[in-house]
Order: sequence, then structure tokens, then C-alpha cells
Amino acid sequence: MRVVEGLSRLGVFTHAVLTLIADDGYPVSVATGFRVVDDTIELDPVSVGEWFLPQPSGSKVHLTFSHIRPRPGVGYDERNYVEFAGILDSSASRWRFRPASARGWAESDIPFLELCERALPQGRRYLASLSQERRIEVKPRMSRGLLFFVATRLPFLTATLVPVVLGVAAAAYERHFNFGLAALTLAGGIAVHLGLNVANDVFDSLSGADEQNVNPTMFSGGSRVIQYGLISLRQMAALSVVFYGIAAASGLLLVVLVGPGLLWLGLAGILISVFYTAPPIRLVHRGLGEIAVALGFGPIMVLGAYYVQTGHYALRPLVLSIPVALLVMLILYANEIPDRGPDAKAGKRTLVVRMPRETVISGYVVSVALAYIALVVGVVLRLLPWPTLIALVTIPLAVQTTRGLRRDYNDPYALMPSLQKNILLHLATGVLMALGTLLAIPFG
Repeated sequence: MRVVEGLSRLGVFTHAVLTLIADDGYPVSVATGFRVVDDTIELDPVSVGEWFLPQPSGSKVHLTFSHIRPRPGVGYDERNYVEFAGILDSSASRWRFRPASARGWAESDIPFLELCERALPQGRRYLASLSQERRIEVKPRMSRGLLFFVATRLPFLTATLVPVVLGVAAAAYERHFNFGLAALTLAGGIAVHLGLNVANDVFDSLSGADEQNVNPTMFSGGSRVIQYGLISLRQMAALSVVFYGIAAASGLLLVVLVGPGLLWLGLAGILISVFYTAPPIRLVHRGLGEIAVALGFGPIMVLGAYYVQTGHYALRPLVLSIPVALLVMLILYANEIPDRGPDAKAGKRTLVVRMPRETVISGYVVSVALAYIALVVGVVLRLLPWPTLIALVTIPLAVQTTRGLRRDYNDPYALMPSLQKNILLHLATGVLMALGTLLAIPFG
């Protein structure tokens, strides 16, 4: 910030805080009145306790102006500050401060979370300098349990839970159910999903997409554990390999237990997961990420879970998978909205990057409508049991999410409640469809 810009922003402040180093080496700060006169700031003379201010004329001091509004139960907002460094002249009745440099921040210009993200390079330089000075690595720390939770993005596992439960419910409707096989299917699906989450962070870090993202949210921008120095890129890559290894072992065991017909479906699921962000294919960079997610967390998982229980494929689970495939696709689709700027800079050409705002919103509306239409058509054609129509009660949630996306499209942090509702929409619809399928068993 230039000094002239800093001086122009002082009209909103009521007082200044003068800070200097006392004779004993400790900083002393005291509030005082002020007024701006041309390129200088006049201050009311002050003293505090046994320290009489100022030091001899010509002392180097800091002058800070700040404002903050507490909001009980919420936190703070309207945060704003300007800080000057310069020379203090105390020879006159009113002290004169001539600023030599300035810095500041206003929450109305840059949200606090974005400010923190923009400060990451400075933070890394500080830790590197401190490590060199102490001759021991100094880095951020987090408990292993919480680090695992954050790095793997465990809350997103609802995207795996829904299709697996739906596939098992479809098999139960036909009087096929084995708890052990269902548990093993879910474990394999979870391993694939966690491998995908971690690999996505690895490749987005390598491409620079996460590094350029200064507006991450709870639902977008990756886990940030690599950017925050909590875990290394190499460690994240190794963790991804472990998850994919578990997934492959679970899949092969299921093939041995239920038959080779599962092999190609499982292989397709793993390949889609790996090449979602991995070069050279990078499906998400080519605008194919939404289709990949819809296939992987829709038909592939639903049909796979159904096959494990029954030993064959069928039309009913395929039709059941269509609504949840479209809705899980929309989780990715909506989460790409706040990431579209950094994604574009990193060459990650998602559908949201490729399309204008109104087209993106229209695409969301059409996809949601198709999900409900597929459900109704499936019931009308008697491919789905009629109690699955209970899932239509989530339509108001879809309407609320659409309105939120349209209203807050350009505000990443205001978007978070809508992104959360979007995830809940997929979860609630999928669970209700599974419940409707199970409730229909007595009528089957």
C-alpha cells in the first residue's frame, strides 16, 4: 500500500494508536487523537504511566488505525486497519508524524480467509527462516486423527455411501442380501474414494491449481494440507497409493467370491478415479470431470454393489443409479464455481470455467430436473417400486440450492451454505430412494 492511499483511508477512524520502543526495550502503545494535514498526521500529545511520550524528536515510531465490529455468536466483521511507519516530531505543541511507509487491510476489499491464503508465501518464508536459525525444522502441526480427517476429506464419503446402499437395497428388493459382502463392497468403495480425494490434491498441487486458489471453502479448493505444510507432497502421494492398493485388494477378493463379471466394472471405476486428475488424460481438465464422477459414483457403484449381492446385472439398479449419478455430478459442478478463477489460470478447463454464469446455472437446473424426471419415469414404467417417489420431497431443497447458487455466484464464502445444501440434496435423495426400495419389499 502506498502512503497516499493509506492517508486517504483514515476518514473512517476515530483515533490512532502510537507505538514505540521504550528505554527498557519493550514496545509501548497508547491511543491519541489525530488529524490529517497534507502528507503528515498531527497527533495530540500523550503520556502513559512512567513512560513519557514521545522519545526525542526524530524517533522512529508506528502509527496504527483500526476498526472492528464484534458480532456475538458469529465473530467479527468490518475489520479494517492501516499502519504507518515513520518519524515523529514532538517539538511543537501538536506532534507531527510523517509516514514513510504504509500497509493495511479492509475486509470489505479482501475477505479475512482470502487474506490468510494470500499470506501463505510469507508464512512459509518465515518458517524457513526460523528453521534455519534454530537448525531444526519448524512446521505447522496437527493431531494425526484430525490431519487424516482433513487430508482425506472424510465428510465427502456420502458420495460413496449413497450408491452402495442403493445397490444393496435394489438387491434386497429381490431377496438377496449378504451383510459381509455388503461391508466389503462399502470398504472397497471408500478406499477408491479416499484414493481419489488424496490423488486430486496431489495433482492439483503439481498443476498449480491449489496454489493459485486464494478463496478455498469447506467444499472447494482441496484439503490444503500440502499448501499449509502439514504433510508433504510425497507423503500424500504415498497415502493415495495405499488407498488404491486397499481398493484393488478388496475388488479382487470380491471377484473371487462372487464371479469375474465384477472385474471389468471395478477396473473401470479405478481407472476413472485415477485419471480424473492424473496426466496424461486429466479428465477434469478436459471438461469431462462431471461425466466421470456421474459414472463412477452412479452406475458403476450401484451396479457393482448390486452384482456383489446377486451375481448378475439388471435394469432396475441401472435406473436407480441415474438420479444419484446426476446429483453427485452436481456436487462437483457446484463446487467448481468458487474455484473457476484459479482453475482457469492452471489450465483446468472444467465446465464451469468454459461456460458463462447463466449457462452454468441453467445447466444445474436442467440436471436437477432430469434427476427427478428419471425417478418418476422409472416408477411409471414399473422399473422402480412406487415408494421410491418419497424422494420427491427433496425438491424444495433443490429449489433453495438453485436460488443460493444464483444469488451468491460471485461470492465464494457466501456460497458455502448452498454448497452444503447441494451435498445434502444428493444424500437425502439417495437415502430416500433406498428407503423407498426397501419399503416396497413386502409388495414386491
